[in-house]
Amino acid sequence: MTVGIKDVARVAGVSPATVSRVLGNGPVSDDLRQKVEAAIKATQYRPNLAARRLRSQHSRTIGLIVSDIRNPFFTTLSRAVEDAAYGADMRVVLCNTDENPAREAMYLRMMQEERITGLIYAPTRTTAERLGRMEFSFPVVLVDRMGPAGAHDAVTIDNASAAGVLVDHLVGQGHRRILGLFGNTSSTAELRHDGYAAAMARHGLDTDVRFLPPTAEAAEAELTRRLAAGARPDAVMVSNGLLLLGLYRAARRAGLESPRDIAIAGFDNETWTELVGPGLTVIEQPVAEIGRAAMDLVFERLRTPDMARRQVVLAARLVVRGSSAARERTARPAI
Repeated sequence: MTVGIKDVARVAGVSPATVSRVLGNGPVSDDLRQKVEAAIKATQYRPNLAARRLRSQHSRTIGLIVSDIRNPFFTTLSRAVEDAAYGADMRVVLCNTDENPAREAMYLRMMQEERITGLIYAPTRTTAERLGRMEFSFPVVLVDRMGPAGAHDAVTIDNASAAGVLVDHLVGQGHRRILGLFGNTSSTAELRHDGYAAAMARHGLDTDVRFLPPTAEAAEAELTRRLAAGARPDAVMVSNGLLLLGLYRAARRAGLESPRDIAIAGFDNETWTELVGPGLTVIEQPVAEIGRAAMDLVFERLRTPDMARRQVVLAARLVVRGSSAARERTARPAI
């Protein structure tokens, strides 16, 4: 027998409207949310998304929710999504959460109210953890960051493996004391930390880790603090392009030369990374391809609502430049 919203409401002792608000991440008290989520689990309720799509009038609009539009990764991603949407005669509504779960919840409600056609979404870690309990009336594709396994389609790289490749390269260049700086708001940074830690263990090296707000200012402050305390590492690897920018600023301000005084490596092959000092070693992500693949998944889900959930994992590439070279072979390039 098919279980519906009214059945969930009866078990929870609430109204069907309350169940709908919980499923749509709408405004309800924590107590009511817990009752409804318990009833969903007890009744094994599964939303009929195909029927909801048929009943709704969508606006030929793609929602795009990113964590920080200042991050060049999301700038490039947004352009790729917009290009694909334009080609399909659709528009894009872009929202920036600043890694704020309350702001994120507001945008998710807005997407429901706007009856968008599909959502491409980089969730905060807080919201990602409960995505499996949320219902949407449109396809949702996660990018860069993961939610619960099998809850939604997703497009990522193998983040743990990519971080391990960076560590292997640094160790191969003779660097042993490798500091890892990772963002503290996303599952992506956690996976990159896991890859760093596993690679360090494989080489028999101790880890040195700090989780930070994923901003240039946070990385700059952290390296400055360590240098002032006389705790300069051989090398530093960071988990995103903004942290890489802050790290480079701090090294330059301290008068350090790379890689003579400190080796630098990180994620995101932005234009500036090849122009500074000897060039910065990075993991290059196929950002535009991620955006296009996410749009393809939205269209596939619209055509075949009941298809199995898909996780598309795209290949990343190590771009080796002078910032990570072995010190004894370095001729003092200016940072």
